[in-house]
This record gives sequence, structure tokens and C-alpha cells, in this order.
Amino acid sequence: MSERGMRSLDTVREVYTPEGVALRLPAAGPVPRALAWLIDTSVRLSLMTVVAIVAGMFGKAGIGIHLIAYFLIFWAYPILFEVLWDGQTLGKRAMSLRVISDDGAPIGWLASIVRNLLRTVDFLPIGYATGLIAGFFDPWGRRLGDMVARTMVIHAPAAAPVPRVQVEGVYAPAQPLRPQEQAAVIAFADRASLLTQARREELANIAAPAVGIGGALGALRLQGVANWLLGRQ
Repeated sequence: MSERGMRSLDTVREVYTPEGVALRLPAAGPVPRALAWLIDTSVRLSLMTVVAIVAGMFGKAGIGIHLIAYFLIFWAYPILFEVLWDGQTLGKRAMSLRVISDDGAPIGWLASIVRNLLRTVDFLPIGYATGLIAGFFDPWGRRLGDMVARTMVIHAPAAAPVPRVQVEGVYAPAQPLRPQEQAAVIAFADRASLLTQARREELANIAAPAVGIGGALGALRLQGVANWLLGRQ
């Protein structure tokens, strides 16, 4: 099945950041997730084979080494990768997938531990049958572990660098700004290239008292105020 065909089975979850920016999270379907799992399983089996060979050289003492390594490879592998490698294991990276919190935030330790521990339930009675059935009933194809941990797996292809909107000019604010207002202006300038023109103008209208004007010119003026706040010349 082509990547386009696999994506046709997926849905999109839309969430909003505290700044009011809409995030579209393309939920991954069962096919790419299964392929990522097979890759990770192959990696873990290969590691366990190597460990078994090395542990065998130590005789009875190697049994303890083998059991500890087995635990780390089977349980710690997905948790450490997901938390420390931006929500991706080797399999997910190969399939351009990422696990995140269902509000769009990066996955944390507790959520990763919960979703991976509950794989044992999703696997029942065999072959991830429970997880697959749960995914058919969930709007974003989540297995039980993801539902409980409030996480989801999304498509995350490597994105091309987004050109930053460069605005010449430095403008002092029309009125003194409180620290949180200064932070909001700087955040606007940093995210301006990711927003639509309509959204930039909408935010500029809200911030009009700070710059003295709204609309398209106000959006440019806001970025000039950010330059002033950051000491840019």
C-alpha cells in the first residue's frame, strides 16, 4: 500500500495552543504503526541475541546479566527513546511517526511508561487484537494504552526549515508593556511565519493599543516592537 493510501485511513485532530494557534495533528493509522513496531521488534530481538551470546560466555553468572539486559531492552527501549528522542523510536523514525500528548505537547515520562506498560493488555489475546479493535472505535485510531496515557501517534515527516519573516525597522511600543505582554509580542514575532495573514492581522488588532495600529500594518509594527524589545538595530 502506498504512503498516500495509508494516509487515507488516517484522521486529523485539531487542537489550539495557548496562543490561539491551531495545530493539525495527522493521526497515524494501523499500517504505518504496525511497520514501525516490526522494525523496533527486529532491533530488540537483534540486541537480545547479541546479549544472549555475550552472557553465555559467563556461564551461570551470565544468567543474571541476560535477565537484566532483557528487561532493559524489552521495557526501557521504547520509553527512553520516546522521551529522549522527541517521541520517536528507531521504528517510528524510519516510518516518519511520532508519539505526542493528545494536546500536541511532547510526551513525558509518566505518559510513556503508561502507554508502554499497557501494551500487554493491547496485545491480548494475540497479535495486538485488543489494541486493533480499540483503534477502530477511537476517532484517532488509538489503542487502549494511548487512550489511558492520553497520547497519540502522528505522521511527522521531516519538515523543511520555515523561513523566518524578517522585518526591518525598530519601533518602540505606544505604551509601556508588562513582562507578560513583552513575552507575547516576542512570541508573535517568532511564530509570525507560521500564521496565516488573517491570523496575524487578528492578533495585531488585539494588540493595537501597544503599537497604535492594527491590521496588516499593525502586524508589521508588532514585529518591529519585538525588534525593539530584543535590542535589534
